[in-house]
Amino acid sequence: MAGPQYVYHTQGLSKTYPGGKKVFENIHLSFLPDAKIGVVSVNGSGKSTLLRICAGLLRIESGRAEVLGHDLVTDRAAVRRSVGLLGHDTALYDDLTVEENLRFWARASRIDDEAVPAALDRLGVAERLRDVAVRNLSAGQRRRTALAAVVVRRPRLWLLDEPHSGLDQGGRDLIDQVILDAASAGATVMLASHELDRTLDLATRHLTVAGGTITSDERGSREPGGHDAA
Repeated sequence: MAGPQYVYHTQGLSKTYPGGKKVFENIHLSFLPDAKIGVVSVNGSGKSTLLRICAGLLRIESGRAEVLGHDLVTDRAAVRRSVGLLGHDTALYDDLTVEENLRFWARASRIDDEAVPAALDRLGVAERLRDVAVRNLSAGQRRRTALAAVVVRRPRLWLLDEPHSGLDQGGRDLIDQVILDAASAGATVMLASHELDRTLDLATRHLTVAGGTITSDERGSREPGGHDAA
């Protein structure tokens, strides 16, 4: 019988920054499709680095890892083409308009341009902003546009680093619904945040990162109001 088809699978992953600071040591993680994984830690503890490793943007020094069937050591380019990453750097081109940015990412993923307006509508990006250069957007508008660029690519693995940053309450609630809809459609979502309560409410699996390792790995979601679901 075939084993489970992991979206992400790693054994013994380690990563060290230049200068010798060890970020992760001997990490073992596996994610199945449709999962919503919350990574919680204080700022500077490595959660952003973990997402960038998953996205194929950073090399690992030791261990084995696969993302969507691609080897994370020998085939990082294929990994980068297959995932959707929302980082602190939004991967938007300042000189291009909002709509031009989304058309770029759609075409890079071989998605028809017709998907662009729907993605912008989904994130509540106003019509009046779509011909505006990204450099002229507010922080919240940039964040919505960057997540729309993830939506339009239709990745199987979403990697979201502090996705609520810069957003008002309405925007934060909208992001939550987009995450839930993506998982319902079959995507795996990995969400890194320092907001414990929001992450506990969204995710069905919760990882705590500290001191270069995963200090806890818990499964289960909470009912609205903060109670654990059965």
